[in-house]
Amino acid sequence: MQSIEFCAGAGGQALGLEMAGFRHSALVELEADYARTLQLNRPHWAVHTADMNAFDGRPYKGMDLLAGGLPCPPFSVAGKQLGDRDERNLFPAAIRLVDEIQPKAVMIENVRGFLSPVFEDYRLFLKSEFKKLGYKLDWRLLNASDFGVPQLRPRVVIVALRESMTDLFDWPDVLPHNPPMVGDVLRDLMGANGWAGADRWARGANDIAPTIVGGSKKHGGPDLGPTRARKAWAVLGVEGRSLAETAPEADFVGMPRLTVRMVARLQGFPDTWQFHGRKTTAYRQVGNAFPPPVAKAVANNLRIALSAQRMFSVKAVA
Repeated sequence: MQSIEFCAGAGGQALGLEMAGFRHSALVELEADYARTLQLNRPHWAVHTADMNAFDGRPYKGMDLLAGGLPCPPFSVAGKQLGDRDERNLFPAAIRLVDEIQPKAVMIENVRGFLSPVFEDYRLFLKSEFKKLGYKLDWRLLNASDFGVPQLRPRVVIVALRESMTDLFDWPDVLPHNPPMVGDVLRDLMGANGWAGADRWARGANDIAPTIVGGSKKHGGPDLGPTRARKAWAVLGVEGRSLAETAPEADFVGMPRLTVRMVARLQGFPDTWQFHGRKTTAYRQVGNAFPPPVAKAVANNLRIALSAQRMFSVKAVA
């Protein structure tokens, strides 16, 4: 299965697609640091540091899947929710590229605010535009914690399929068990430098994490979010006003801070995944990522639908 992905970021969705069996023909990302992260981890990937608005999709016509993590600020409740009036809205570019590439399926990730009543007309507009191109558009709110990610992270996943494929796709089932607690997930990393309080801390961090916030270039540094989010982290025994370079030392006293590696693990990234840049840049990449396990779950069902469609097409020709 061949895919092309836009706004690929630090590779959360791309990694999930890879784990589901897709091969990336191209990944397009505007931010140079993010693109370097992709190349750092997968040198064989064809990464394009380019603006989605100016990208020519015609050479990739006929891809199995077009994926993307379009910018969230136009729809985020943390912003002004300007939607289609926001210059960062890339749905028009996505529609153009779908028209040029004519993929068999489309998968786009966005924030929960996309489902806000204020955007009902825009959602209907998108459905109409995709219908003109021969696709049926659908979406669902998925929570990362339902797919094993130890974090409260609701995200909207938008799927568009050719009309002939709509009956072949099912949204993924949630896991039958709850995700592990923060303490269980981070115990080894928190005690990496011999911190004597690591076990006690892990027992107290007995819940999943609140939503990790990555911030933007203009706003937000290496912290775990606004006041309300920091209070939630404090309940887990985590100091959320900043991130640490390393795990606590052996004689550390107080509430520990998280490292970028710890946050990445809470997002569902494997420990082998590296992030280019210093702490603030790396954390921004992690915080804005689509958790790989969620992307994998949706992409796996898309692969099943695409495989079934391919099989039916072969039988029809035979």
